[in-house]
Amino acid sequence: MGRFRDARRCAAHGARRGGLPAGGAPGNDRAVRAADGGAVDVAVVGGGLVGLATAHALVGRAGRRVAVLEAEPRVAAHQSGHNSGVIHSGLYYRPGSLKAENCVAGRDAMYRFCAEHDVPHARTGKVVVATAERELPALAELERRGRANGLRGLRRLAPDELRAREPHVRAVAALLVPETGIVDFGRVAEAMAADVRAGGGTVRTGVRVLGCREHGGGLVVETTGGPLHARVLVNCAGLQSDRVARRCGVRPDVRIVPFRGEYWTLVPARRGLVRGLVYPVPDPEFPFLGVHFTRRIDGAIEAGPNAVLALRREGYRWTDVSPRDVAALALWPGAWRMAGRYWRTGLGEVRRSLSKRAFVAALRGLVPDVCAADLAPGGSGVRAQAVLPDGRLLDDFRIVETPRMVHVLNAPSPAATASLAIGARLAALAAARLG
Repeated sequence: MGRFRDARRCAAHGARRGGLPAGGAPGNDRAVRAADGGAVDVAVVGGGLVGLATAHALVGRAGRRVAVLEAEPRVAAHQSGHNSGVIHSGLYYRPGSLKAENCVAGRDAMYRFCAEHDVPHARTGKVVVATAERELPALAELERRGRANGLRGLRRLAPDELRAREPHVRAVAALLVPETGIVDFGRVAEAMAADVRAGGGTVRTGVRVLGCREHGGGLVVETTGGPLHARVLVNCAGLQSDRVARRCGVRPDVRIVPFRGEYWTLVPARRGLVRGLVYPVPDPEFPFLGVHFTRRIDGAIEAGPNAVLALRREGYRWTDVSPRDVAALALWPGAWRMAGRYWRTGLGEVRRSLSKRAFVAALRGLVPDVCAADLAPGGSGVRAQAVLPDGRLLDDFRIVETPRMVHVLNAPSPAATASLAIGARLAALAAARLG
């Protein structure tokens, strides 16, 4: 458990930098009550998969009273409901990292959860392909990592085996990853929320957390729905997680930077170009997987995503602009250092965002027969990526702890896959604080 922690002993006496002043909201100390009429043991901030999985684990512990506080009108409104729907195997992640450990455990837990709750899913497998000789060492490194992480059935495909599986894919080498699957993570989140409620917990949507303060041996969590008394707070706020931490008196050493991923979809008549999931060898210097093809659980084929800097934390289009978010980035030195490190990659991503022809060119590296007429506009998602002050993109999960709080400050992909494993660990950290 020790490596899951990144302990920061910080005072939690009122919010800072735009949160509540010390002491909370003057003259407003009446607590919002939980479903059973009392205060709660744990307040979970964020109704995405990680927050719901944490609450799901806590209500399974005898006597744990839990309230999930979600700012949006529904659960899974952002990252958890705007992703490619892939149950990742654990192939990419450095052995021994939190991503590797939690992805492997969470993958199996996710398959079990889906089966037990009748959530449609499929263990499809995927192929990772090297399209040029220069990518072979990186493909070999992926294979080594996969074996070190305990993946079963991992193997190289001979050219005829790749053609039999994906006739339109062209590659100099391919790696079969049988444990990858697909699911609608929005349905998973809804099932988790139903379990939390059935276990006596509360899931409150449309409630934004403004800050928290210590009071009477516990915490008062100030929200737009009034204050809530809790003994422990777990922050799983995703795109707003660093701001929630600061509002609770913690000064995180990372800043959340939003990256938008945009998709195209194959028109129905051309879905036969791809039978399953086809991924490139990713750039090892960048924590994104590159544009790829993904068959979704409804049969649609997605192509993408790219990764462009969003101008709003919940910015799903170029026209979604938040002056506050833009100013916060422009005034933070880490953003300029990030730009200095990755500007070439960033320009390529922007070009693919603004030019369908450039996007198609990237896809043709995997499937040469695809053309612009085969693609219709798809959806988009925003990734909450933690960036260090020196401009590096944090490539592992990051947890910050205080005596009464646990803050999840980096949980990008594969957090959806790993959510049940992460949630179980966060629940254990919260339970330890309850005594």
